Amino acid sequence: MWAINLRIFGVVLGTLALYTLIANKIPQVQSEVPRALALGANVTPEQLVLAGDQLYHGAGGCTACHGLGTRAPNLLTDEKGQGPIGARCGKREAGKDCKAYIYESLTSPRAYVVSGYEPIMPDMGRTLSPQQLWALVAFLESNGGSVDVTGSDIPAASATPAAGGGSPAGPGIAGGSTEPMQIIRGAGCTGCHKINGEGGAIGPDLSRVGSRLSANLIRESILTPDAKVAKGFEKFKGIMPKTFGHQLTGEQLEALVQFLASHK
Repeated sequence: MWAINLRIFGVVLGTLALYTLIANKIPQVQSEVPRALALGANVTPEQLVLAGDQLYHGAGGCTACHGLGTRAPNLLTDEKGQGPIGARCGKREAGKDCKAYIYESLTSPRAYVVSGYEPIMPDMGRTLSPQQLWALVAFLESNGGSVDVTGSDIPAASATPAAGGGSPAGPGIAGGSTEPMQIIRGAGCTGCHKINGEGGAIGPDLSRVGSRLSANLIRESILTPDAKVAKGFEKFKGIMPKTFGHQLTGEQLEALVQFLASHK
């Protein structure tokens, strides 16, 4: 009897060791996530600007493109003699004041593309909450202009979707759905990537990505997108968000990885 028990113990131990090895091979992510904001009706301009400053220079990922003077307009410094963004934002589009223009640039970035630049900016409304968006608007206004964002611009936190494009119905992007195309659309992937004829051409085409990358490399590309950049897309390094490791649930991540790996 003891021999049978010993064999059972060995099988259990071996199984645990195998799953531990597999788990350790999955890339672990230490990406910064936009911190949730609770900005009420009594929020001050100073509080908004401070929150927006931290987001702009941190988890918002804005500095990956803005400030380089090549991929996107300078926002905090002069841009072609027009001053920082707060000084020129009200002159971009007819009928739009500074606040409306900056908000549009964050949530509908292709509505107006500054001459000389490509439409590579993603819709930040998919990954940031309304509180975070308006904090960014206030911060950008403060650079060369005056802040007119108030608490009345910000919807109540209880009525807003979760950061990452999800809904209050469930965690994760797309409300926690594990249907791959819902995840892809909810995460805004089609803003840059094409798959099955749908989407843009800023990033690599994903329609046959499984023929180029293994499941492990696809997972790595989602979790740490700057680790390896596809040939021909080097100038777009830094654009893809690095927060999907936190915004996607484990089930969503694996559903997406296997879906893309099957596209050969």
